Amino acid sequence: QVDVAAMVQLFGYVDVTDTGFIVAVLSIAFNPLFWNVVARWEHRTRALSQVFGSPHAACYCLGAAILVLNCVRSHCFTEAMKSQPKLEGWDCQWTYYSGLAISAVGTVFVISSFLALGFTGTFLGDYFGILMEEKVTSFPFSVLDNPMYWGSTAIYLGWSLMHASPAGLLLTAVVAISYTIAVLYEGPFTEEIYRRKQKGVKSK
Repeated sequence: QVDVAAMVQLFGYVDVTDTGFIVAVLSIAFNPLFWNVVARWEHRTRALSQVFGSPHAACYCLGAAILVLNCVRSHCFTEAMKSQPKLEGWDCQWTYYSGLAISAVGTVFVISSFLALGFTGTFLGDYFGILMEEKVTSFPFSVLDNPMYWGSTAIYLGWSLMHASPAGLLLTAVVAISYTIAVLYEGPFTEEIYRRKQKGVKSK
């Protein structure tokens, strides 16, 4: 069971009205909203593919935009942590190295996911009509679904522990929630894209 009293005490360190904290929350929420809206618009209209001359060029441009937005999000996350107090009981080597280990595991999941999917597979290539031959089931997908998202969440969690930051922990929860919502929208839509692909192959 969740210790509500402990959570109230923990988040008593967080000023949710701080401008930096609010900007971090908005940047976290905006990113998955942005790429889902743009990718679905592309899937319906092929407008980006027409503008950039090919689906691959359009996908690479969207991927570059997502990477820039993720850098902005990480910067806002870090600045929000710096502007708020640390939890003194956690400001020790044990917590620091625990956070470092969690971040390292998250980094492994993110990098291995990228290597397994490639650039277009990672950055919504299927919405551009760039479909993979088959579903990737090798590591890290053999360990958990959506390893890119949960690896990223683990990185933020580890980063928060390394800074002994209650604000960071709360922002990490926002990251997890935003990814959970993204998965609920992306999963069925992506499955439908590949279902149509398989139906088209069988009808030939």
